[in-house]
Amino acid sequence: MSKNLYVGNLPWSATEQEVRDTFAAHGEVISVKLIEDRETGRPRGFGFVEMDDQGALDAIENLDGTDFGGRNIKVNEARPRESRPRW
Repeated sequence: MSKNLYVGNLPWSATEQEVRDTFAAHGEVISVKLIEDRETGRPRGFGFVEMDDQGALDAIENLDGTDFGGRNIKVNEARPRESRPRW
């Protein structure tokens, strides 16, 4: 099984590879997705990391509130995406 983690307060300069490397120290990283603004293509400062269950728990415990590129990142289990009305 795997868990999807929300990673917030990332520096805009963060790359998927840097995030992957940081989380890989705590377990198997299945995927990394950094979110970009639809209009501008610029990073929004957050993303999602999918990891094996034990690695995810370890990453939450050890990375939440730690410094990443000069910012204290927020790491917790991602909540399911709520459906938004289509305009």
